[in-house]
Amino acid sequence: MITPFSSRAARFTFAVLLVALAANSSFGQEQSAPQRRSGFAPPLPAGTSAKYDVPYVEGGGKSQSLDIFVPAGAAKPMPLVIWIHGGGWQQGDKAQSPAVGLLRWGYVVASINYRLTDEAIFPAQINDCKAAVRWLRAHAEEYHIDPDHIGAWGASAGGHLVALLGTAGDQKDLEGTGGNEKFASNVQAVCDLFGPSDLARVLDDTAANSALPKLLGGPLRQHLDDAKRASPITYVTKDDPPFLILHGTKDPLVNVRQSKWLDDALTKAGVDSHLEILDGAGHGGPEFATIENRKMVLAFFDKHLKPDAKPQSDATTKPVK
Repeated sequence: MITPFSSRAARFTFAVLLVALAANSSFGQEQSAPQRRSGFAPPLPAGTSAKYDVPYVEGGGKSQSLDIFVPAGAAKPMPLVIWIHGGGWQQGDKAQSPAVGLLRWGYVVASINYRLTDEAIFPAQINDCKAAVRWLRAHAEEYHIDPDHIGAWGASAGGHLVALLGTAGDQKDLEGTGGNEKFASNVQAVCDLFGPSDLARVLDDTAANSALPKLLGGPLRQHLDDAKRASPITYVTKDDPPFLILHGTKDPLVNVRQSKWLDDALTKAGVDSHLEILDGAGHGGPEFATIENRKMVLAFFDKHLKPDAKPQSDATTKPVK
């Protein structure tokens, strides 16, 4: 017998399954709105209000733009989930967003681009993610967003960036100059799919290590301080938001120990963190789309982002360090 929640999760299959595409895809070219609605993401529910290529940094261009989707008939503030794509910080695009599957369950969804490493090195990537969060808070009323209930969800390099949003939400030196500075860039829930957490400790992980020189501006061994600055694990404190982390034991690009290290650090600090290790799973793939994992992701966001959930902090006024 399928329970109501199981049935609900089953209809979310396609969205979660597309995590594999979003993490590894080499698609980066411009796409039309209809393609974006049906080519790499679930079809939008009828009546969805969708805006594409909205700049979140004035004059920033496509690399600093987002797509935003508001459920049909939205009449009150709703929780927001922000999708951040993967691609080794070198490729990928906001069009590859499985998070639009959350629209039918009462979430506003945003999918963001950020400057890739052929355009700028770290911290440009997290500067952009933070600027996007601030912009979304600044436009909360326009898009029916509850600014106190914002979640971040990403895979691979996107998993790294959402984890960094979670642990470094109060780090002023990572804010950048993207505007809307009176708004905070912290989030209230993080779903991290197989993202690296400690970039200074990937020297033995050849595949992951190969992308880091472009991100850091040179060989990892010569940029260990930069690697630590770019690592979510560096900023873990007891006031971080809840985390849900999923990682496969056979991941050839990001070793599963990266997620174990992050989960251990969060748990030790007293943060609500759950690590789900998927036996035999690689860097994305169908193992992430089981009904149990679909239920887990939905339940996680529902628990922490629904309007009756207790806010983690005053997200519109939280001071930065």
